[in-house]
This record gives sequence, C-alpha cells and structure tokens, in this order.
Amino acid sequence: MIKRAHMTAGVVLAAVIVLSGCGATKSDKAKSTPQPASTARSGSAVGAPSADSASSTGESGGKQSSRPTAPSTPTASPSVAAARPLKDGTAVLTHCADTDDPYATVAVRNPNGRQGLFAVRISYKNANGFTMTETYDEVSVPAKSKAKVRVAVASAGPVDEIARCEVNPRAAAVR
Repeated sequence: MIKRAHMTAGVVLAAVIVLSGCGATKSDKAKSTPQPASTARSGSAVGAPSADSASSTGESGGKQSSRPTAPSTPTASPSVAAARPLKDGTAVLTHCADTDDPYATVAVRNPNGRQGLFAVRISYKNANGFTMTETYDEVSVPAKSKAKVRVAVASAGPVDEIARCEVNPRAAAVR
C-alpha cells in the first residue's frame, strides 16, 4: 500500500508539472505532448524520470535538453543610465567682491541624495546697474548638504567699480 501511495504521488506530481507547463517555453509546449498518467512505471521513484515519460524530461528526437523546474525571475542590474537625473540646487550670495576681498562667495545647497556638481553664475554690476561681466564656476556639493565657492573677479575689470553682485538662485546640476 505504501509503494502504491508513492507511485500515485509521483504520477500526480508529473501530471501537474506537465499540465502546468512549468518552466517550458512556448515552443516547448507546442512540440511536446503530455504522456498519460497511466504510463508511469510502478517501480519508479517520486520525481524520477521514467523511460515512458521522455517528453516530460525534455527528450525529443534523441536530443536531451533540460528545463528549469521553476521559471526564473529576472533580477535588476545596476545601470548608470537608470540613475535619476539630479535636481538643481540653490545658490545664495554670501559675499560680493570688493577691493578688500576680490572674490564673490556663494553658498550652494544640494537637495539630492547623492553628490553632485553644480554650476554657479554671478553677474557683477556697476553703480548704474550695467552688467560689467559675468562669471561661471562649478562646485561639487555632498548629498543633502551645502558648500561654498569663492569666485575670483580679476577679469571683471576694476574691482572698485563693482557696486553689487547678483547670483542666479538656481544652481544648475551639471552631473
């Protein structure tokens, strides 16, 4: 009786696998025909292939191929292209260039969860509001932090003519 119970469990398991097409591709299903459950040998072990169940083990035409017992699950692989683009940061002027310190200082804040490189644009204006020149600089800022950048205005002309500095409040994310 115990031997018959094992045989019956094996036949039922084989039938479930064949009928569900577990691990078979569309072309495998079209090529193979399930064997009736009554063709299994009485002496075969549970889950072991028998000579009569050639189509359920992947044998066809004398060639043997193996099929996975369960469908594989794709895993995500890290990709540089899949990384989200950085959000722009913010820039705030903390010091305008003058004769005592010919550097403009800007604080840049990074709202992102990773380090980024941000572009800072500063305009130098005279007393009449005319833009004498503009400078552009890049600053690396750690994730969720801020950094200061000092920008020399040596090419802006006479520093003593600078009345005010204006910084673009949007620090564009470069990378």
